[in-house]
Amino acid sequence: MNFGQFLTDEQDPKTAEKVLGKLNDMLYPGEQVLYLAVQKKPAVNLIPDSVVATDKRIVFCIPGNLGLTTSFEIYSWKDVKEVSFKEEFFGAKLTVVPMRGENFTIDYIPKVQARKLYQFSNQQLDILKEQLKQEKQEKETRQASFDTSRSQTQPEIVPPVIAEPEAEPVVPPPAPVAETEDEVTQKLKKLKVLFEKQLISQEEYEAKKADILSQL
Repeated sequence: MNFGQFLTDEQDPKTAEKVLGKLNDMLYPGEQVLYLAVQKKPAVNLIPDSVVATDKRIVFCIPGNLGLTTSFEIYSWKDVKEVSFKEEFFGAKLTVVPMRGENFTIDYIPKVQARKLYQFSNQQLDILKEQLKQEKQEKETRQASFDTSRSQTQPEIVPPVIAEPEAEPVVPPPAPVAETEDEVTQKLKKLKVLFEKQLISQEEYEAKKADILSQL
């Protein structure tokens, strides 16, 4: 990697070489470094932090243990909601606002470097937004085309209309015809009622019954 192309805005050469050397082993295939910003504290600036923007990610490089180790905070552009910066008396404060989680900030970035880093970052965010917009439109177009072809190849099936059978008229049942009882039957019934009520004795019942039946 040619480190000289990233030293256009007074970036510290030693820090640039060290950071980009480590980052070179972390790059995805085809990933390109766009810009490097190096922290510049007003007093002692022996082990500065730095920020690297690529076409896929933004990487914060935080040295520790007197420069013997380095911690990396890495955000893919699709996971970044916003990149902002605020110019202060000494340099600028750069902040990344992720989609999830807490914001990450580095201060004392030289103002010129902060502006360019902000520019490169927002260019990548705009490119990503446009890609997502095109992907959404293509998906909607494919779905609409699929729905159209499906409706053309599959005719609508209309279920047959089944007529309900007409209700048959309800014919009321014929009224029962009262049978006319003859006089003998009526007398026998009355005689039985008298016997059941114990108004006549068994002998009287049998005698009267025989008398009535003799009239047939």
